[in-house]
Amino acid sequence: MNNNFLSGKKVLVMGLGRFGGGVDAAKFAACCGADVVVTDLASQEELTDSLSQLNDCPNIEYHLGSHDETDFENADIVIANPAVPLNNKFLKIAAACGNIVTSQIAIFFTLCPAPIIGITGSNGKSTTTALSAHILRGAKNTQYQTVWLSGNIGNEPLLMLLDKIKPNDLAVLELSSFQIEQLAAESRFIGAPQVALLTNLLPNHLDRYETFENYCRAKELLFENQKPQENNPAISIFNRDDNIAMQWYDRYKNQPNRKCLLYSSDDVSATTRACFNLPGRCNLANLAAAMTIAEVFGVEQNDIEECLPDFHALPHRLQFIAEHNGVRWFNDSKATTPEATIAALEAFDEKIVIIAGGYDKQLPFDELAKIIAQKARAAMLIGTTAQKIKSAVEAAAGKNVSIEICDTLADAVSAANRIAQKGDVVLLSPACASYDMFDNYEQRAEQFIDLVKKL
Repeated sequence: MNNNFLSGKKVLVMGLGRFGGGVDAAKFAACCGADVVVTDLASQEELTDSLSQLNDCPNIEYHLGSHDETDFENADIVIANPAVPLNNKFLKIAAACGNIVTSQIAIFFTLCPAPIIGITGSNGKSTTTALSAHILRGAKNTQYQTVWLSGNIGNEPLLMLLDKIKPNDLAVLELSSFQIEQLAAESRFIGAPQVALLTNLLPNHLDRYETFENYCRAKELLFENQKPQENNPAISIFNRDDNIAMQWYDRYKNQPNRKCLLYSSDDVSATTRACFNLPGRCNLANLAAAMTIAEVFGVEQNDIEECLPDFHALPHRLQFIAEHNGVRWFNDSKATTPEATIAALEAFDEKIVIIAGGYDKQLPFDELAKIIAQKARAAMLIGTTAQKIKSAVEAAAGKNVSIEICDTLADAVSAANRIAQKGDVVLLSPACASYDMFDNYEQRAEQFIDLVKKL
């Protein structure tokens, strides 16, 4: 396959997405000379932001508000958004007609001329991916010319990078479980990255996978489909502090032509910690992971420590916003699981006023409630899960925690400002997705930042 394989073909992009998940694929297909149709269940009004990113591609046809079986029957190639399950009935229609069903991530792996590093997990994968790229870019003694950062991290382009990436570059990708499933569906042709890393595994996306075991299975496909070769061994990197990661390490460590490595937050020396700006043990684990990747590619310790002071928290991940009347406000809107919020709470020694709640992904809040009961002065709860979190905190003997259910994020910020005392931290760390009140976690974060700056 090369860039010309789409030229003159009828390409159907399934799922433009309100967050722009299909924009890169649509642009790429159009630039390759394909006849492109984009289909999405959402309406034109709901997709305004995504459609605006395709204004420079006038040759794309849009079928919005529903899917038409005829589109899938007539397409030569269907490129499915990661949010589309593999068993979707329209994808089955396309496959039954002998049409190619593929994905953005599978096309990238097929066409990318450079080595790929794939990073996945439940928490910390975005920070680990960005930090790995940052360290590799700052290295002085590697053979790689340019380090590219992409995948499931923000709105970074993927396929549109292919014309720029050279064989002596490196591509560092964050990979979601959805993308890994899409990649594995074509693994007999593609495989997986020669270097793959797991941050941790905690319950997530149970609204799609139903069980934690199914979710873990989707993640493990990344390592299962690595293709160890005698002259190019697969490198699999696991977190020593995660139980399931250690099970996988034991499973793969004795495979021929595969090198398995372990890392832990305890591996980070005091000297290196002093160079690092991000708070909390969770970020030390992210740093240890990134350092392990850097060492695989020959980066020396001095180079790592030299570039760390220039790395700052990614937007919406324990991001410091402002200090107001002696209270520090932090935006951790990307924390969409209870475990991510637990990690955020444990990053601070101060008393915390937490703002949490949102869309219900059917995840348990019992463990989060225990930590809130221990560390929080107050909890301002919003969204569909507000009452569930309140009940869990009260059951965890959280009688010393002041709990308020708020109708809006603005109400929660106002209440937090009223209750927080000098020296406290106010932390937006929802433990939930945002879809009940916002388009995405970024919109939630932007509103929070705006509200805090107006205090």
